[in-house]
Parts: sequence; C-alpha cells; structure tokens
Amino acid sequence: MIEKNIYNFEVENLKGEKVSLKKYEGKVLMIVNTASECGFTPQLNDLEDLRKNFENEKFEILAFPSNDFGQQEPLNDEAIGKFCAINYHTHFPIFKKTRVRGDYASPLFKFLADKKLNGHINSIPRWNFHKYIINQKGEVIDYFYSFTKPNSSKVKKKIQKLLGSLKKTS
Repeated sequence: MIEKNIYNFEVENLKGEKVSLKKYEGKVLMIVNTASECGFTPQLNDLEDLRKNFENEKFEILAFPSNDFGQQEPLNDEAIGKFCAINYHTHFPIFKKTRVRGDYASPLFKFLADKKLNGHINSIPRWNFHKYIINQKGEVIDYFYSFTKPNSSKVKKKIQKLLGSLKKTS
C-alpha cells in the first residue's frame, strides 16, 4: 500500500529541475496555488510575513503558480520568479506553473484535493491562493480558502499547534 503523504511526489522548480517533496520530510508545510494578476496576489506579502514568522521553525511554504482561474497567471516561469522577488521580496520556494484542478491537474494537486487519495480531506481549489496545510508526516490535514489571509490568527494557530506537536515528538 502506498502511504498517503506528499513525499511520493516530484515537482519541478522554476528552472525545470525535478524536486522530490521528500526533501521537506519532517516539516510542517503550506502548499498554495498563486497567480500574479489576481485580487489575492497581495497575499504574497502575507505569505512572506508568515515565512519570516516561522523561519526558525520546521516550516516551509511551497508556492505553485497556476493559470487555472481567470487566466490570472500569464507569466512564464522565469518571469513569475522575478515578479515575486521584485514585487513581494519572496524567499519561499516557487515551483513551475502547474494545473491545480480538473482532469489536467498535476498529480500532487489531485492528491491534495481528494480524500480518497490523501485520506483526510476533500478540497478542490476554487480560486488562486487556496492553502493546504501538511503535517510533519506529509499528510494533508487542513485547508484554507483564498479569502483567508496566510498570516491570519487561525492559520498561525494551526501551524503553531502542528509545530508544537513536532517539538514533543522530536
């Protein structure tokens, strides 16, 4: 039986290099689909603030640009990286533009969205900046819709709770 965690997936970074998500084993993660021309794009600032808030913890944000909603990510991978760095001073990993819903969704996002695959939640992204929370075992355990800011108290409390359980087990 295949374990129901994200560590079985490989994704591509903005340079097209393969990255195994096993690299993030033992960390609490937020996986978010992003876009550069969305009303929620300022959340890139909030994501960076959240990263800074937990930078000394075992926490990472993984961003996956997507053009699935309203064609709001017209940029190519190189331009996406520059846009995020110049306009939002991001320091979290941003991966290759990907499909996050529908028949052509990436295997990772199909896994994240389907309880039959991930064993925990059903939550297909409805728009850009849909956030999945992954525990230190690589399990999808929660999600937040686009309108929930990444640095909101409920998101921070969820991450702190997971990091607290991580400290107890390490």
